[in-house]
Amino acid sequence: MSEPADVSLAVTEFPTTPREWHRKVIGLSVPIVLANLAQPIVSAVDTAIAGHMADVAMLGGVALGGLFFSFVFWGFGFLRMGTTGLVAQAYGAGGGERLRAIVLRAFALALSIGLALLAIRLPLIEWVIALLGGSPAVRANALLYCTARIWSAPLVLANFVVLGFLLGAQHARLALLVQIVVNIVNVLAVLAYVYGLHWGIAGIGAATASADVAGFVLGIALLAWLRPRGLPPVKWRAVFEREAVIHMIGINRDIFVRTACLLLSFGWFAHAGAKLGDAVLAANALLLNFQSFMAYALDGFANTAEALVGAALGARNRVALQQAVRVTLVWTAAGAALFSLCYFAIGPWVIDQLTDQAEVRATARVFLLWAAASPLLSAWSFALDGMFIGATRTHDMMVSMALAMAVFIVLALVLQPLFGNHGLWAALMVFMVMRATMLGVRLPKLIASAR
Repeated sequence: MSEPADVSLAVTEFPTTPREWHRKVIGLSVPIVLANLAQPIVSAVDTAIAGHMADVAMLGGVALGGLFFSFVFWGFGFLRMGTTGLVAQAYGAGGGERLRAIVLRAFALALSIGLALLAIRLPLIEWVIALLGGSPAVRANALLYCTARIWSAPLVLANFVVLGFLLGAQHARLALLVQIVVNIVNVLAVLAYVYGLHWGIAGIGAATASADVAGFVLGIALLAWLRPRGLPPVKWRAVFEREAVIHMIGINRDIFVRTACLLLSFGWFAHAGAKLGDAVLAANALLLNFQSFMAYALDGFANTAEALVGAALGARNRVALQQAVRVTLVWTAAGAALFSLCYFAIGPWVIDQLTDQAEVRATARVFLLWAAASPLLSAWSFALDGMFIGATRTHDMMVSMALAMAVFIVLALVLQPLFGNHGLWAALMVFMVMRATMLGVRLPKLIASAR
């Protein structure tokens, strides 16, 4: 493996023609899209193995445990997003020492949070599982799964930092490589632990933890290979300089609140749908799979926007910033249109593959129009989120999300009694449009800052 170029010696070079910009965006986005789509495979493997065990409570336990980790790790997703924005700006400015300090600072925060999770793991797991519900047998299996998997929590959070660096420094293919290795190790480990060592549900959790360890080891190796050359020894006082630490914490706080508002909005959607009956609840959950799959894919363009916008701002290159915004929006629109067309065309077939319950199938078909229209209405918020993360304008994101959530809840309370589930979906679409509109209004100011 040859040595990488020293990113500390030169300011980032940007494409100079429209064709080059489109190639740059596609070249960065495609590996990220594939990496994003690979992320749910870990949960799918765990579910598939548990689904072939003797007791249905084991499958329920893995499902419940998966929800626990989804909420916990998604809640700390700011470690990835905040790192990407800061790294992208340092990378654009050619600041090798600053780049190193950002990564070390983020690692310190990630490991501190991870160790804190380990310190409170038992009461935390028991409380969340009790909150999620389920039979005593399901809860017991969820506890086994969670207590085995939780030990890798510090490394999972550290992996968020690694991913944030790779995306911010525009190493999208390496980010895909890490995700591929995590999935391969997870499959091999779960087969060895469950069928070889007969560890049962605990083996499934331990296998996922082993995959996280493998991802961390590879990530550290990549960081060592990509480290800026010719830098002086680390000055730890500068790494933990008060203003820099406060700035990083402020960014991560804003993203955390923004993510909490997003989770609360979708939680409210599920809660409100449950009041309309089991068939509507199940149909909404099924149709949200359309939304999730689309979001995983189109987030690839949002991640590219994070890297390119951050680099352009770091380099104080306004022309590059304008081009990064324009081209990522063009490809986001194209991706949204493609998803919408596919959902309109094959949505009924997909519904039939996801469930064999006649009532749920019929109900989902009634509301399929909303899921099919969703890409065209919600994709803009993904792209703009990426731009504002790259610019580290996280306070704008937090405020916009909080206001959109408030409007969504009010609209849901008003429209659901009048129009039923159609009113609930309409409120959710307004929520998506409002997120994009409020950030779009602030976008000219963001572009003007690159002078």
